[in-house]
Amino acid sequence: MTHVSSHPPHGRPPLRTVQVLGGGSADSSAHVRSLASGLVARGVRVTVCAPSEADHAYDFTGAGAQHIPVPRSGDPASLAVLRAVCADADLVHAHGLHAALRTALALGGRRTPLVVTWHTRADAEGARARLQRLLERRVAKAASVVLGTSSGLVDRARARGARDARLAAVSFPAAAGPAEDDEPDRRRQKARAELGATDRPLLMAVGSLDRHRGYETLLDAARVWRGLDPAPLVVIAGEGPLRTVLRRRIEDEELPVRLVGRREDIGELLTAADLAVVTSTWESRSLLAQEALHARVPLVATAVGGIPEMVGDAAELVPYGDADALAEAVVRLLGDEARCELLRDRGARQAATWPTEDETVAQVLSVYDELTARPVR
Repeated sequence: MTHVSSHPPHGRPPLRTVQVLGGGSADSSAHVRSLASGLVARGVRVTVCAPSEADHAYDFTGAGAQHIPVPRSGDPASLAVLRAVCADADLVHAHGLHAALRTALALGGRRTPLVVTWHTRADAEGARARLQRLLERRVAKAASVVLGTSSGLVDRARARGARDARLAAVSFPAAAGPAEDDEPDRRRQKARAELGATDRPLLMAVGSLDRHRGYETLLDAARVWRGLDPAPLVVIAGEGPLRTVLRRRIEDEELPVRLVGRREDIGELLTAADLAVVTSTWESRSLLAQEALHARVPLVATAVGGIPEMVGDAAELVPYGDADALAEAVVRLLGDEARCELLRDRGARQAATWPTEDETVAQVLSVYDELTARPVR
């Protein structure tokens, strides 16, 4: 592994970087939190421009970064704030398409290097799809380097005109589980009892209650297996605009599904589960999928985006939007402990091939040093 010094060489002033977040999605926010912590430990000055709620949730200041509240993209004041914050930066790193577009506009004609990480892609049709392509082209051409979190995103950036696009498969910290001196079986049973799954299979899904998460398909699948005895219970952790719609369906159709809102104990809930489920329309490097494989929890996921590349043969993959295929995979796994144990072992081996947090930070810092003509530390 490349050795990374924690001090600027030969008295050179520390590198000044600005990390820009847009809406503060879970994946990009967790990555920026991890990146900020690693960069600060290596002597880099980090300012994070993000909505206030993102700092409350991910504590960028606790990682040693300066947090500057920036209004969301619809607020015209956001450009002025970004322009002022980036004025003395050596390098600016934007995360996501809308954050990158605002950052490019704020930088204007400055020669400040701009790194853009594409964490995901947006689904759009018709006129919105054409606008999406225009925005992607604008961002790709403005960036000094585009970092794609999957091979598909790297190819997409190159197709949109990026002069330099590279794979940067970001790593997130594994979800915190029980402390080593705790009794894991007791804690697992306690979590299952809280969720109402003491005598039934427990499935865990995590993520914002947005349409791209595919929760409507998950509810369709739950309708298929609700007649089983006992019926598997699905627990969805997250908040979002579809809560009312999903709750109404759950109540009207008497589905074995619980919405538990945002949770700070995802690690413990996940280790209490029999299966983890990802039903998204598109993911690059799903945070839940990574956490599940690290925690040795069998995973059923849609074969979309970067998921197949990331998990290999360590998960059951199903087509997006196919409730019958999803239900069949879940029911089959719940009845096949040998297959579950095989997936646990494969998952642990697959997770060991992913970059560590330290390796992720080292790769990003090497790009920074290259763009600012500093020696790789």
